Amino acid sequence: MNRRQILVLGTAATALGQSSVAQAVAQDQAQAQAAGGQGAAMPNGHEHHGAGARYTALVAATSACISAGDACLTHCLVMLGEGDKELALCAKTVRDTIAACTALRELAAANSPHVQDLARVVAGICGDCEAECKKHGQHPECRDCEKACRECRQLCERVSLAA
Repeated sequence: MNRRQILVLGTAATALGQSSVAQAVAQDQAQAQAAGGQGAAMPNGHEHHGAGARYTALVAATSACISAGDACLTHCLVMLGEGDKELALCAKTVRDTIAACTALRELAAANSPHVQDLARVVAGICGDCEAECKKHGQHPECRDCEKACRECRQLCERVSLAA
């Protein structure tokens, strides 16, 4: 197995793991909505009223950004493995975005008091990724990532300014 194959396989495994997390978040949101926004009944009989409900849109936006970022990063790494260095900065920027959005998603899902502060930082990181991916619009993965980053950035800006 050569270096390129190892990179592709490792990236694919990471993408599958992130995809599974995004699917789990989406399922949790659907179950909470099906419960009428009253919170999900737990196996021990008690309910979590509105757990994570304050930042539901932010959890969804960061999940979408992570998913699009995973696809973009995978594409970048494949291109780098083939010797095309054009997407090197894109790969680095997307990696930062995935890390930042993952942290924000976790805090948002937990209704952390630090969401607004981190959302301000993530807005800047998503803005950087959006700008870098825009340079590579000929690649569908970069276009999708640019769109997801723009939507996440806009929501993060609103959240960071909310009182």
